[in-house]
Amino acid sequence: MSDTAAKPRRKWLGHPGLSVVIFTTWLLANDSVYIGHIILAALLALVLPWLTAEFWPDAPRIHRPGLALRLFAVFAYDVVIANFRVAILVIGPNARLRPAFLEIPLDLEDSFGVAILASMITLTPGTLSAHVRESDRILVVHALDVDDEAAAIAEIKQRYEAPLREVLGC
Repeated sequence: MSDTAAKPRRKWLGHPGLSVVIFTTWLLANDSVYIGHIILAALLALVLPWLTAEFWPDAPRIHRPGLALRLFAVFAYDVVIANFRVAILVIGPNARLRPAFLEIPLDLEDSFGVAILASMITLTPGTLSAHVRESDRILVVHALDVDDEAAAIAEIKQRYEAPLREVLGC
């Protein structure tokens, strides 16, 4: 299929992945598969992405899909482990907490990549992306418990940023 043949389909559907999420979420939220809910879910799944299409940036090109899957697996593993670590920290005495703000120098040059990195950090329990200083390309992250700031920064860069750079080719 050529690019010109794919464009009308993409333009009409807007963001097919978002349409699937909207359709599924609507049915799950209503806990119903009645025909009226299915029709409304389908209508919302087609219309909402089409109405918001101008607000969405062009989808990035994934240069290494295998690495993207590996990065997702690492991220999912880290989220599960972080949930247990945060639970232990919260249940235990507060004197053990060592919160810190980390300043992570960014090698990512693509703003979409920076947004993905910041989202991954925020979605991992115990860390929160607080700010991107564009003047010196620093991502400021708050971490709930930091033993060694340099090691924490190196871990984020090695586990998330470096693979993300390769996946997005930037």
